[in-house]
Amino acid sequence: MFKVKWDMEKGKKSGSGRGYISWNDDMDKALLDTFVEYYNKGDKCQNGWKSHVYTTAIKNVREKCNVEITKDNIMSRNKTFDKHHIIINGMLETSGFGWDWNKN
Repeated sequence: MFKVKWDMEKGKKSGSGRGYISWNDDMDKALLDTFVEYYNKGDKCQNGWKSHVYTTAIKNVREKCNVEITKDNIMSRNKTFDKHHIIINGMLETSGFGWDWNKN
């Protein structure tokens, strides 16, 4: 059994766990801003992001949100984004589902 304590200031669990963090909107924005910037530069490979993109993303999230974060945290969050993307695309492609991009 391992001991886990919650670090309220950093927004993460510490101890002999895996280093999970709770993401908030500001952290997501800092991460997604980095991904969009480097995607537009062509720095996304077929198998994922180039290593310097992860380095920059870590730096940006740390600076903007004052939270300790690792490449593993970012890779995990990216998997969550992928899951959300699949669900949203499925909804949008469903017959009878309408979305007005101008109103919503």
